[in-house]
Amino acid sequence: MERVQESSAAQAESDGESSASESEYQHALEVVFDEDNAKRRKSSLVSSENPQLAQQTAKKRESTSCFVHQLLENQRRSRRSQPTITHNEDRLCDKTPDMHNQAVHSRLLTKRQLSEMAINVRELSKKLGSIRLKLKVKTIFLLTKAHDSDLIGLTRDITEWLLSKEQDTLYTIYVENTLEHNRVFDAQGLVSKDPSHEGRLKYWNNELCKKQPHLFDFAITLGGDGTLLYASWLFQRIVPPVLSFALGSLGFLTKFDYADYQDTLTTAFKDGITVSLRLRFEATIMRTQTARDDKRHDLVEELIGVEAENNLTHKPDGSYTILNDIVVDRGPNPTMSSTELFMDEKFMTSVKISKSECGQSRWKKFLLGSTAYNLAAGGSLCHPENPVILVTAICAHTLSFRPVILPDTVVLRVGVPYDARTSSWASFDGRERVELHPGDYVTISASRYPFANVMPQGSSSEDWIGSISRTLNWNSRQKQKSFKE
Repeated sequence: MERVQESSAAQAESDGESSASESEYQHALEVVFDEDNAKRRKSSLVSSENPQLAQQTAKKRESTSCFVHQLLENQRRSRRSQPTITHNEDRLCDKTPDMHNQAVHSRLLTKRQLSEMAINVRELSKKLGSIRLKLKVKTIFLLTKAHDSDLIGLTRDITEWLLSKEQDTLYTIYVENTLEHNRVFDAQGLVSKDPSHEGRLKYWNNELCKKQPHLFDFAITLGGDGTLLYASWLFQRIVPPVLSFALGSLGFLTKFDYADYQDTLTTAFKDGITVSLRLRFEATIMRTQTARDDKRHDLVEELIGVEAENNLTHKPDGSYTILNDIVVDRGPNPTMSSTELFMDEKFMTSVKISKSECGQSRWKKFLLGSTAYNLAAGGSLCHPENPVILVTAICAHTLSFRPVILPDTVVLRVGVPYDARTSSWASFDGRERVELHPGDYVTISASRYPFANVMPQGSSSEDWIGSISRTLNWNSRQKQKSFKE
């Protein structure tokens, strides 16, 4: 049984830079599960969170008066009021001998727990999509393309406006540290214009986003879909509400026009925002611990067979929270790569991927709708509200492989068999390419940390249809002439 813990973005402390305490933010919009199931694969040993800290946070959330907190707290209490049922038949995807000393990663959860977590996020997203949340914003995170001089100039304009005296609140603005000495941004000139700007223009780096996401009450991105995905990448756990201005080539995820940024932000801060919670996914690299000897090893047997006592076949080597896609490809290898695909406790198929003219031969898994890359690869066009994972093989060395649509509650594994001639490479939202050696695999499962995307008022279906029609000219053709009698 799970309990959903609340976001702390809407309650402000008048004497601090952020609108919530660090301990509250560390558990904002996070789904936590009772560690009561003993059957897990021993191959995923990860240190656990402090149980005393979790109890302290649970007590703090009960005192909040934030509407978002109340929604989440009511949902949590309603779940706790239901009788707890132990399902011993739910075999977990990864076993570990001591759950009291282990963190609850989504790959360790049962099928039932994963399903309930995904359903919880979707139910909460529906509730948030029908209301306006009035946030008390004080600290704002700004993200732009650091190498685009035009966007840097626009970033300076919006920063100057947010710092100006015409605002009812003295906002603290964080921009990327590379802009501190940028001539186009001219931070020194911006501060010297008004003494009140001193101390309110600050700079973020990747380490700050990773360790102190609670500093930011609100995030604004200037760019395209890639910039929004970069924001998701920076905030691997807690994500502040993100409002995206469309300044890129395409705009499937960026919803607002920069020309109206003053009216858009004024309305957001004064009248409230509509938030869509996007379920993200957790990807973990699992390294083989099997000795390189003459004995024949089988990845299928290791992943779905019965583990011997104290025999740890794999160990985790880094986890990544992703919003859009995972790609497993052959990398720089000129020859055909071999991969094996698993779903939950079952082996699905082996695929050999040939080289192609463009040099991109890969598996793709798209999690946030299905547009652009997946569509170009021959995948299905799928509405983003469908709770599915799309699996598409590019240049598979067979005539019969077709794209597969799976529920978002499954645990997928893509591995490199021990007898593969070459290694493969994995990338996450287009970043952090990691080599997968023979015997290694990557696990993909629903994450406990959803992405809070600020949406315009109106129907999401109309918005999605408009975006594919506008950006891809979907089903656009010359109208057929009528008969003249």
